[in-house]
Amino acid sequence: MDQPIRMKSNGQISVVLNSQKKKSLAKDLPKPQVVPKDIPPEHSALKEIEEELGALVGMEEMKRMIKEIYAWIFVNKKREEMGLKTRKQALHMMFKGNPGTGKTTVARLIGKLFLKMNVLSKGHLIEAERADLVGEYIGHTAQKTRDLIKKAQGGILFVDEAYSLGRGGEKDFGKEAIDTLVKHMEDKQHEFILILAGYSREMDYFLTLNPGLHSRFPLVIDFPDYDIEQLMDIAGRMLVEREYALSHEAEKKLKDHLIWVKAVLSPTSFSNGRYVRNIIEKTIRSQAMRLLMLNSYDRHELMTLRSNDLVFEED
Repeated sequence: MDQPIRMKSNGQISVVLNSQKKKSLAKDLPKPQVVPKDIPPEHSALKEIEEELGALVGMEEMKRMIKEIYAWIFVNKKREEMGLKTRKQALHMMFKGNPGTGKTTVARLIGKLFLKMNVLSKGHLIEAERADLVGEYIGHTAQKTRDLIKKAQGGILFVDEAYSLGRGGEKDFGKEAIDTLVKHMEDKQHEFILILAGYSREMDYFLTLNPGLHSRFPLVIDFPDYDIEQLMDIAGRMLVEREYALSHEAEKKLKDHLIWVKAVLSPTSFSNGRYVRNIIEKTIRSQAMRLLMLNSYDRHELMTLRSNDLVFEED
């Protein structure tokens, strides 16, 4: 007698088929579809955004999630055309990560993508922080928050360091801003997108401040810190864009400095890509001053940043 079901000691149920049944079942199973790696050519909006995403170093999870969001919205439209049930999902997001990891840049790209897909009517980005939301007296905060949401209609309201809204305790007006945001996220959830950004640990705590917050952010994206090779890649891309290059000695000196500064500074104090950008901009000005004093302007020298041109924030 066959024993199609067995109970394991750990409580799991194991289904056992004899060899004949396995053969017949295998015949009936459809061949799995092979999913092509390349995006079909008709998706020009995603192709365009994908090219811009390709210019960003790292952030693989974010790039994958943006493609999934695009696919979900597109397929939902196809289901609607076929008379199938569709459900509008809120697209409010939370970005968690340290400074300089690309959160604002990605928010702008999402606005452009959603504009092309007709998810947003304008696709613009309104950047805000605590001072833009929190007022000085009762009722003032709610009005300031509503005014910002009104400006963000058809686009994205991006609140950086959002956890600061919950730092003042029960009597702080930041709580009023949170409550107002939660209400409008629900009432106008398809008219604008709210993106809250900040340090990972602080944002986890922030979610506990209002019982309605957690469920209203179906999309949470982590922005990890860049490693040394990625920071050097960022520097290289910035230099190529500006038509500069580091000498061999300057490249080694920059890499050694980044290794040192990442070891010395805490992750929350180090500003990642922003730190590298500041070094490049200061170094370009330093090179310009050196060339001015030497009165030397041949093409190679105009393009080359040398080790003594490098300017670090700690200098």
